[in-house]
Amino acid sequence: MTMNRRAFLSTSSAAGAWIAGVARGYGQSASPNAKLNIGLIGVSGMRGRDHLAQCASQTIAAICDVDEAHLGVVAQQHPKAARYADFREMLEKEKGLDAVLVTTPDHVHAPAAMMAMKLGKHVYVEKPLAHSVYEARVLRETAAARKVATQMGTQIHSGSNYRRVVELVRAGAIGKVREVHTFLGGHRWSADALPAASDCPPTLNWDLWLGPAADRPFSKGYHPAGGWRKYWNFGGGDLADMACHHVDLPFWALGLKSPVAVEAKGPPPNPDGAPPWAEVTWTFADPAVTLTWYHGDRLPAALKEIGWEKKWRGGNLFVGEKGYLLANYGDHKLLPEEKYADFAPPTPSIPESPGHHAEWFEACRGGAPALCNFDYAGALTECVLLGNVAYRSGRKIEWDAAAMKAKNCPEADAFLRREYRKGWTL
Repeated sequence: MTMNRRAFLSTSSAAGAWIAGVARGYGQSASPNAKLNIGLIGVSGMRGRDHLAQCASQTIAAICDVDEAHLGVVAQQHPKAARYADFREMLEKEKGLDAVLVTTPDHVHAPAAMMAMKLGKHVYVEKPLAHSVYEARVLRETAAARKVATQMGTQIHSGSNYRRVVELVRAGAIGKVREVHTFLGGHRWSADALPAASDCPPTLNWDLWLGPAADRPFSKGYHPAGGWRKYWNFGGGDLADMACHHVDLPFWALGLKSPVAVEAKGPPPNPDGAPPWAEVTWTFADPAVTLTWYHGDRLPAALKEIGWEKKWRGGNLFVGEKGYLLANYGDHKLLPEEKYADFAPPTPSIPESPGHHAEWFEACRGGAPALCNFDYAGALTECVLLGNVAYRSGRKIEWDAAAMKAKNCPEADAFLRREYRKGWTL
């Protein structure tokens, strides 16, 4: 039998696509409805349990956790999943994984996600995307270069309320917005000194938990109750923990990218732990807007001026030329109320989400990119973490995003990236 060149190429392409589909998993099928083979890195705690539940529609092919006790509980629920303590071993051995979900403490996000993307895996990472500005930038660039489907775990981004608020801002309901105030209404993660050392549980591999971070003796103050968020070695305090959720809304609505300046106020910086309160102001040039974050006992003066400081705890206050827009996770309000009593909201233009994880599953199968993909989430995370850089530097930063440098503040370099512990790379 003979075959012309066109037929040969057509057949070869089809065969190649079939081989690629098998190599990439997809339940041994290239069908857009086939199940993804997913590996989870970090399966304990509330967030780990939530991700396992959200991934129930797919094939949970591998699970990884540094605590044998937690891993054992999940293994009973998913007996067919391969078990690992070290995510590096899991990624090296589990060739059939399509996608990886990372829900570790912040300091391990980037190494795990980076290795997965280099191996061609689609990746979902909990917020904040990374522990440092440098890591966020590298993850963003790598995702684009490797053309993998990505999503950051800012789950509220997929809620209906955020979408309606974005539409209101874009439709000019309150006119041009020149300032936004994002306030947490309290605080949770601050520390004056490192916690006392404790006996490490026998089921926990503390060396793997530390990962790339500087060595510290085990302490119950770090794990398992999430106290690691208080300390710069592992987390970034209330700003790193919550700003990716709250700042996400003005970032999305106003189409923000990189700030040109960042200034932070707070108590004198502590070399080990995050502050109990802070105010951070990011200045953007395009569009020309200031965004200010408040946590602890700090609230925006503008919120008090309109008499809503006791009526609204946590969220965003958009200040427009025509009025105000208050918004939190599940509600929003146009002010003054009498002015907007008969206001008709714009026709919804942003489609409802099938769910934050479902968006990512669809993207993994070749569908539209998830809305919190690393291109968007990387820029958001950079912006948020620059707030901590400015605070720890003790100076207003003039930011050169292209060079990833604080033009006027060489002291900031020490806080933009960190040196990894021996044996760990990005």
